[in-house]
Amino acid sequence: MQAVIPDLYASAPMALSFAPSTHVRAFLLQRGQGNLLVYSAPTVVDDAPAIEELGGISRHYLNHWHEARFGGADRIAARFAAPLFCHENERESVSETAEVAGTFSLRHMADDDFEAIPIPGHTGGATAYLWDNGRHRCLFTGDSLYLREGEWVAAVLESSDRGAYIESLGLIRDLDFDVLVPWAATAGQPFHAVTDRIDAGRRIEAILERLRRGDDH
Repeated sequence: MQAVIPDLYASAPMALSFAPSTHVRAFLLQRGQGNLLVYSAPTVVDDAPAIEELGGISRHYLNHWHEARFGGADRIAARFAAPLFCHENERESVSETAEVAGTFSLRHMADDDFEAIPIPGHTGGATAYLWDNGRHRCLFTGDSLYLREGEWVAAVLESSDRGAYIESLGLIRDLDFDVLVPWAATAGQPFHAVTDRIDAGRRIEAILERLRRGDDH
């Protein structure tokens, strides 16, 4: 596992089969009340010794069902026996690949430092997670908001709901965070971004302008 910031570790990258220039990662949040794994990537299993040394995985959270289809969630569950959680709208799709331990539908605090924030649009149950580790506020956005050549972009698919996506990006724009941690990033490029309220607001507003005029990113 690669240390990103204090208490946050990234798995080795994995190229997406349908977009090999895009790499995805899962992230381990090291916490006194139990480590969390956010996202899914098959390389997590390869990192098992390091993860166990860091304290293992108490719960596993997905942003959206694509991570179960392409990210090896079943292999992670078999190796770590960590209960898997996702939005209720993703249950059926995720369950085709991995057993779902629990779902949610509303914004809520899972612990005093970890918040689940539904951001439908990219998929119907896409969910962001906001983690306050006492030094940084890290926002995990899946690929609803990801890094392409270092630029913050969206990923509107044929199956996406553009109107809901725009609403969700407006919600994200108003959140207080200083580290963006997406699931996907261009290979060989930064896979997280340090930011602030002004910078994040400017970048997300630029995405909103593109989506409102019909662009997909």
